[in-house]
Amino acid sequence: MSSIAVSHIGFLTPGNYPADDPLSGLEKTLQLLEYGEALGFQSAWARQRHLEPGISSATAFLAAATQRTSRIQLGTAVIPIGYESPYRLAEDLSTVDVLSRGRLNVGLSAGRPLHADLIAPLVFDGDWENYDFSHERVLRFVDNLKSNPVGDEATIIKTPFGPQRPRLQPHAKGLTDRIWYGGGSLRSAGWAGRNGFNLLIGNVTTGEETDDFFVAQSRQLETYRAAGSGEKRVALGRVIVPLDSADVVTCKRYRDYAAGRHERTLTPQGERRTLYARDLVGSSEQILELLLADPILPHVSELRLELPYEFEDEEYRQIIHDFVSFIAPKLGWINTNERNPNALSKHSSARH
Repeated sequence: MSSIAVSHIGFLTPGNYPADDPLSGLEKTLQLLEYGEALGFQSAWARQRHLEPGISSATAFLAAATQRTSRIQLGTAVIPIGYESPYRLAEDLSTVDVLSRGRLNVGLSAGRPLHADLIAPLVFDGDWENYDFSHERVLRFVDNLKSNPVGDEATIIKTPFGPQRPRLQPHAKGLTDRIWYGGGSLRSAGWAGRNGFNLLIGNVTTGEETDDFFVAQSRQLETYRAAGSGEKRVALGRVIVPLDSADVVTCKRYRDYAAGRHERTLTPQGERRTLYARDLVGSSEQILELLLADPILPHVSELRLELPYEFEDEEYRQIIHDFVSFIAPKLGWINTNERNPNALSKHSSARH
């Protein structure tokens, strides 16, 4: 068996909240990012989901997070670019990266976005059915991030700051190296590799000529690297829920949650033959046994803990605390954070 050497850990949060009180949930999620930074996590990622009581604008949320954190990398996982303007999104995310002092990671997906029948008529003018939802939108977005001059060499615009060569502002230097693509198929993995993007893979993938989740994901990773990805980063996501410091009632809630999602892991789901990895719920020893048997983990150095939906703030704190305390170090991860050496024992009280 190949050795496992995890050097980077992150967590992904849905940022859920009560529909009638979004501020409370968003504020708790911001505090969770602060707590994760104090624990030593190297990255925190925000889901972007529409029509749900969760983070609908990762850009706006992470702009706030830049002012509440100072060290932890911040990421979007992922923004469906189909609903976005490649130019305006580049302006917004460049601004967030500047505010973060270069800590932003931009995860994107292409293709027809979720709930298009409901949302697309509200987003687009005219016949949206024939709109371009392809990978080309991602390439246009990245090209805009480069902040090259717009127009020909003689193009000058008048501004309150004097004559200017028109270009996207602000220019976030280095952000193009921190673009990630959410790969869930052989085609998307190969495209990401050929275009030099980092790769996000998680607990959902597409079954192509196999019903085995790990076989499908292994083939995608092989395709990505064979396409010329070079030294680009790969981050693996798994739903991990340790029970070590949870009380009896919470343990039952966690196990019931996983049990309710187990059936979907048994066979491919839907026309796209979606495959799901099982949720890893148990003691740290049980979870470590499963992670050490994960055939993908030896081939990556970055592990992303994907937090479940609909849990409470205190439960999220307990999960990331136990992961840092009892699991990550056994995978080779070294906590180099010295900002708050007492953070590991404060998950119940680490609030403002």
